[in-house]
Amino acid sequence: MLIREATAADWPAIWPFFHAIVAAGETYPYPADLDEQAGREVWMRPPPGRTVVAVDADGTVLGTANMNPNKPGGGAHIASASFMVDPRHGRRGVGRALGEHVLDWARAEGYRGIQFNSVVETNTAAVTLWQSLGFEIMTTIPEGFRHPTRGYVGFHIMYRKL
Repeated sequence: MLIREATAADWPAIWPFFHAIVAAGETYPYPADLDEQAGREVWMRPPPGRTVVAVDADGTVLGTANMNPNKPGGGAHIASASFMVDPRHGRRGVGRALGEHVLDWARAEGYRGIQFNSVVETNTAAVTLWQSLGFEIMTTIPEGFRHPTRGYVGFHIMYRKL
């Protein structure tokens, strides 16, 4: 698996799984009916942000991540990131590889920590992965996310000092 900078040419491979994940409404607070252009605008980050793809040896896009300063100005020393793995390629270590890549990027860029602002508490695979990479749940916003089948569930704010 190779993780590299995403290009405009990667978007047609990202969009189908991005769209399916967003439309399911279980893990991201984006509108379920987000159209392709709006999806591209929220995912493909301009500098100082960055978007990457994880690709297989044959060039198949397995997953993607974007990263950026969590806040501007006085909060720009803390990074943030978002991740999506194509469900057809799950359970292959793609999320972990992307997470480790983001940690390496944030260290190299001089960030002091990484904050995830909204990890849905029912997304136990993500919560477990982030904890295994050293992230802590700092707090949970009760009923911060409306899950399509489980109703109102919490949003975790997770953090890792670098």
